[in-house]
Amino acid sequence: MELPGNDFDGAWKEALERYLQPLLELCFSEVASAVDWSVPFSWQDKELQEIFRGDELGRQQVDKLVKVRLRNGSDEWILLHIEVQSQGDNRLPIRMYRYHHRLVDRYGSAVVSLAILADENRHWKPCTYTEESLGCRVTFEYPVCKLLEMEKDALEQSAIGETPNPGAIVLLACRHALESGKSPETRQHWKWELTRRLYDGGFVKDEIIELYRLIGWFIALPEEMELQFHRRIIAYEQEKKMPYVTFAERYGRKEGRKEGRQEGRLQTLREDILDILEARFGEVPGEVREKIETLSDEARLKSLHRRAALTSSLEDFRGER
Repeated sequence: MELPGNDFDGAWKEALERYLQPLLELCFSEVASAVDWSVPFSWQDKELQEIFRGDELGRQQVDKLVKVRLRNGSDEWILLHIEVQSQGDNRLPIRMYRYHHRLVDRYGSAVVSLAILADENRHWKPCTYTEESLGCRVTFEYPVCKLLEMEKDALEQSAIGETPNPGAIVLLACRHALESGKSPETRQHWKWELTRRLYDGGFVKDEIIELYRLIGWFIALPEEMELQFHRRIIAYEQEKKMPYVTFAERYGRKEGRKEGRQEGRLQTLREDILDILEARFGEVPGEVREKIETLSDEARLKSLHRRAALTSSLEDFRGER
């Protein structure tokens, strides 16, 4: 059974934007403890794009720049440049060095460069850049979090309890995706274990919905297994007598219809797509609804079915159609 392609970059972007503090607490605890999280931080991604535009090293998909205030009593603001590397790249050290100094030159303030290595190679962990010529030597070191080196038991403990850390769910989802390889059965197993933990681990409704989507983004399954998976979630919700209906139920609630008739299957897919979009983003614009309701290509509808669950906004969904 063929697995769908992974979109780790998109998942990491959204995970950092939504769970910056929880992820830093797990990946870079010293940095997280130095930040005053009571003061709102601000993303500087547009400025980052301007600085990196036309770079010969090739700007990476997951670069985030955020302005935070320190808690040292000085009211000092600093910049955190975070790069997530999902594949090995020998240019990472020189890129971290150059981008660090470009940011310092541009803003004239302190910059902390951080790298999260979410790749499959356990032996790849670059954390230093050295440049030397005729006795002149520069060494640049930057903190690195190697996902495959993190204690899995510690992450699992962080994901449960009275105050579970949502960042632990994100890290576990990515790690299980890496370690599952091309086995859809193994992926399905870990996707179920993480999803069940959302319900049993003390997460509130909004976090369950968001983390459920991120888990699905990291641990993608073949279409038929995905539909089976969501039917299993519905049964679990009913068994647990959940006090609310998650979008997971709406995602697959019409699967009980008769599948023997082609039009019935198509209509089920159309309604499921609209249900997902409505549950996640509110009212669906008329032109989007109309185009979906007129589609009769089953393969296309199945593709949109998946995209509706993974896209970050209605605008992105429109562009993907």
